[in-house]
Amino acid sequence: MACRFFGSFTIRTLVDLIEPSLHGMGFELVQVRLLGQTRKTLQVMAEPSDPKRLMTVEDCADISRAISAVLDVHDPIPGAYNLEVSSPGIDRPLVRLRDYARFKGHLAKIEVEPDLEGRKRFKAVIENVEGEDVLIVEDGRTFRVPFASIRKARLVLTDELIAAVQAAQAETEEASPVGGV
Repeated sequence: MACRFFGSFTIRTLVDLIEPSLHGMGFELVQVRLLGQTRKTLQVMAEPSDPKRLMTVEDCADISRAISAVLDVHDPIPGAYNLEVSSPGIDRPLVRLRDYARFKGHLAKIEVEPDLEGRKRFKAVIENVEGEDVLIVEDGRTFRVPFASIRKARLVLTDELIAAVQAAQAETEEASPVGGV
């Protein structure tokens, strides 16, 4: 994750404080953002470590309580702020190299810096991950994008993505025992 400075601390500071608690609870940190100048909001995006497990509202509440306790002890953010915990959602940000491998075949909006062949923005299908590069296909043309050059990326909501998520949910529901068995 990027290290943006906010006064005396960085996003990396927050990640280092939050991540161990999340891992202990069976979750992975997806993204941390601090928004706003006068009314700050700390946005924490997490998902279950088990990709077949669905995130619930109760999970978000549990994570919020755990993170609040850690942040209260260390007090890394000066002044008041709101804590917002959520799942990445269906049109999720792609922040880790493994996110691209996981969502291979799906459409994404990707912004790069420095530009790649004179372009900064792509709306392309994720073809593959090779080493530290993400291969994307746009209009029949393949681009090799160094992961380190990706500044922002997000899945695009498509019928195929919705169908894939619904299929995964159905598979999870079939595998879950009913009635506490």
